[in-house]
Amino acid sequence: MKKLSTGKIWLFAMGQFGWAMLSGLISNWLVYFYQPDEVAISQGQTVFIPQGLVVLGIFTVIGGITAFGRIFDAITDPMIASWSDRCESKQGRRIPFLKWASLPLAASTVLVFWSPVGTTSTLNALFLFAMVMAYYLSITAYCTPYNALIPELGHTQEERLNISTVISFTFIAGTAMAYLAPTIWGAFIPSLGRVNAIRATFTAIAVVAWIFMLIPVLTIKEKEYVNTVPTRESAFSSLTSTFKNAEFRKFVGSDIFYWIGLTMFQTGLPFFVTSLLKLPETMTTLYFVGMTALSLVFYLPINKLTPKFGKKKLMLFAFAVFGAAFFYTGFIGNIPGIPAAVQGGILTVVAALPMAIFGILPQAVVADIAESDATQTGENREGMFYAARTFAFKLGQSLSMLLFTAVSTIGTGTGMGYRVAAFLAAVFCVLGGLIFIAYNEKKINANIR
Repeated sequence: MKKLSTGKIWLFAMGQFGWAMLSGLISNWLVYFYQPDEVAISQGQTVFIPQGLVVLGIFTVIGGITAFGRIFDAITDPMIASWSDRCESKQGRRIPFLKWASLPLAASTVLVFWSPVGTTSTLNALFLFAMVMAYYLSITAYCTPYNALIPELGHTQEERLNISTVISFTFIAGTAMAYLAPTIWGAFIPSLGRVNAIRATFTAIAVVAWIFMLIPVLTIKEKEYVNTVPTRESAFSSLTSTFKNAEFRKFVGSDIFYWIGLTMFQTGLPFFVTSLLKLPETMTTLYFVGMTALSLVFYLPINKLTPKFGKKKLMLFAFAVFGAAFFYTGFIGNIPGIPAAVQGGILTVVAALPMAIFGILPQAVVADIAESDATQTGENREGMFYAARTFAFKLGQSLSMLLFTAVSTIGTGTGMGYRVAAFLAAVFCVLGGLIFIAYNEKKINANIR
């Protein structure tokens, strides 16, 4: 089969740039839009859904909706993966899914923020629930087959590492575009008002994202690079076989805790900036873009150091640094002698390196495990390995959204809830690192060789 050239790798990565923009809009701004703090309300943000601890008397409405959405997403992952692994289309097993899922994904992302009633209403909550479910189904239908192409397009560990490096770059770039949203909607507010300015901004970003998601579909002929036989296993049988892999279970266990911590941090970042540091919401963009730009500096060194030190050691280092960064976040705004803007800058610098490591290496680890498993079992379940990974970490993200939206209400108006969320993020990140210590990288590499 053909080897994927550097140019083709970048064309493939454009799909990740597209869906990362949409994912960034949901992960970074959904809670901020529907559970606004006092700062956002004072600037004209409408409260569209009922607030407070009303779901089972424990969780907020937005927390319940987003958590259920993640659970729904996790459940559909194995189903989509199985369909993709068994697909017999002339275009390949993965590309047809990318083609048909791109437009529904872009459209549902926009509609998530388009409440039908202009005031607080239960109808808005029901509409939001439906659109969040549509979004998660669409992003699963695109991302699960997309990720499965990583071990299939990369025929060696070096090629897979290169693909993971490039798509992690476009993922961060896409997420950074989502963080640019406040700067964009700020320009529209004088003419459209705050809510419509946000919606116009998200619509424009979604159109751009849709175009980028189609680039791999139009430029890569899957069957010229991939020669795999569609699996015959059922979804349940394939998922069960996937979780029988002991090293995969260790990786997934650590990944769940990592994503709980990271999701709490990402969801809380706009609140950390406005409520703890007392800075304008546009500073969220500045900090994240700065974090992204600095992390890119580490991409080439990580790519070069990975063959020398191994993926495991670098990821354990990243767990430790991220845990320290999240713990530090719990104190920002209360550190004497350091200006608030500088405190945010310190967080940006500390988080950049682990952000780069986790942007590149986990995808490569899953690709290695999938190839190792194929050598042992003779089954090409690449799609199911990525689906099983997302099945697990999305369950973790569901718990994260429930925890964040609940604890953020502690000491409403004082910021105490946001500090508790940051400390919890640090704890979960450290737990993830402790579990990953048990991962046997030497065994996986030996199987591949």
